Amino acid sequence: MRRIMVAGIGTDVGKTVVSAILTLLFQGDYWKPIQCGNEANSDTATMKGWLEGSERVIHPPAYSFQAPVSPHAAARLEKMAISTESISLPETTRPLIIEGVGGLLVPYTVDRLTIDLFASWRCSWVVVSKHYLGSINHTLLTIEALKRRRVPLLGLIFNGAPHPDTEEAILQISELPLLGRLFPEQNLNLQTFQRYGEQWQSNFYKHLP
Repeated sequence: MRRIMVAGIGTDVGKTVVSAILTLLFQGDYWKPIQCGNEANSDTATMKGWLEGSERVIHPPAYSFQAPVSPHAAARLEKMAISTESISLPETTRPLIIEGVGGLLVPYTVDRLTIDLFASWRCSWVVVSKHYLGSINHTLLTIEALKRRRVPLLGLIFNGAPHPDTEEAILQISELPLLGRLFPEQNLNLQTFQRYGEQWQSNFYKHLP
């Protein structure tokens, strides 16, 4: 079964939008293992709304916390502890698109990082980078952390209007391909996601193992 992990260089960089596009592109399932923040406005709830009518399966998170903080802190506020044994991949025969939690080095316990848990699942990884002051550093640090763990990296998605100097530096230094680009969109719906999927399809299939 094909698994694609959507990682971001931080929070609010476009991971959920990219996950929606890839879920439709590969006719797969979506799963966010750990989510923090109001459940009604969570990424899982957002995905259900976006993909309603698409026959895509949205798997429930293993852990869902109310506080919009890191998983280890959110769990502590609810007097819980996140157990690795309680987080198992959903059973499915379809491709699985997994959305990460914030940046890569977010802890889910005081001594364990989400990157190490997710890296054990044998996924192909996509990195979402959003342009802002400091994003080159954050993007390259993210890629370096993934390369150290020897995970299969498919490439990058840039979110925002083109920044040629920034993008050229990131692509050349990381030696990763550009898989696609997100532009600011007024309407996020099935048609929007399908349009991006059609644009990205050839790049993804070119680099998938």
